[in-house]
Order: sequence, then C-alpha cells, then structure tokens
Amino acid sequence: MTEDSQRNFRSVYYEKVGFRGVEEKKSLEILLKDDRLGILPPHHESHARVMLYRKEQYSDVLHALKVIRFVSDATPQVEVYLRMCQLESGRLPRSPSFPLDPEDEVFLAIAKAMEEMVEDSVDCYWIIRCFVNQLNKYRDSLPQLPKAFEQYLNLEDSRLLSHLKTCSAVSKLPYDLWFKRCFAGCLPESSLQRQGLG
Repeated sequence: MTEDSQRNFRSVYYEKVGFRGVEEKKSLEILLKDDRLGILPPHHESHARVMLYRKEQYSDVLHALKVIRFVSDATPQVEVYLRMCQLESGRLPRSPSFPLDPEDEVFLAIAKAMEEMVEDSVDCYWIIRCFVNQLNKYRDSLPQLPKAFEQYLNLEDSRLLSHLKTCSAVSKLPYDLWFKRCFAGCLPESSLQRQGLG
C-alpha cells in the first residue's frame, strides 16, 4: 500500500468513528508557524498592528528613560535594552551608577549576542525580552543541565568526556555561566563564524 492510500484509509476510518481527518503535513505546518517565544500573536492579520504598538511602546519607554536622564544617545544600546526592561518590570534602580545584579549581567550578555543577529532595535528589544522571560521560566531546570550535558557529550564524543574526567576538568567547567547565559558571551565571536575553505 502506498503512503497516500494509507493516509486515505486512515482519514476514512477517522471520519467513520467521528473524528475529523487530520493531515500530518497541515499539522506540521501549523506547528512550524507557531511562535514559541510569544513575540507575535497567533492571528497573522494582527501582526502589523501589534508591531506598530510595540514600536510605539519602545519609543515611549525610551523617551521616558531619556526624560529622567537614565539613558542618553551615548548609552550603549544593550544597556538601553536593559534599562527599558527594568523600567517596564518595575526594577529600575534609583541611579544608573548602582551595581548590576547577576540577572542584569545575564540580560546584557544575551542582549549583546542578539544585537549581533538582529538589525532592527525594536525587534531586537522584543526578542531579547521574550527570550529572557522564557529562560527565567526554566531557571529551576538549570541544575539538571550539567548531567544532561555530560550524557550528551558521552554519546557524541566519549573520548573527550573520558579525557575531561581523567584530568578532573568536568567538575571545573563553567556550567553555571554557560547555562544561565545560554552560552551568550561565553564563546569568542570568531568561534561562531563559519570558516571559509581555502
């Protein structure tokens, strides 16, 4: 039996027992269109309007930060993103000179990485904000990641894992830094660039 005839058989069977037919291709397309970060609403008709609102919100928050002299045109863009997020979440410190929290350092590292990938500052801000919010939702899982990393490394390169264990280096790896930042700011930019074959 060919794949089409099997699918048709299933469709007929599902309809007989009272289920509407579900085509795998359509289901996959829907899943692929799904916006996992929650950056855009599910209805495509409203994307333009939502983006307009987000641009206006970005401009309003940026203007507010400039009015209270928390940022200026000379402020690095990643710090502007941080201050905007802090203002919107009610965590803006009394002065820009206050030391940054560890969470803020993570935000800045992720913002620097995103800034390399996203040209538009409004889009970049929203992506950073939503990414960090998603990351914070899974903060409780971070302690489990070193063990999962070792298991994956064992599958991919067991010799490397054995060598790291022999050198007692496994326990000294900066897991906390890697996983809290999703590796942002942990690897030199040159290591992420594709090398041309000469």
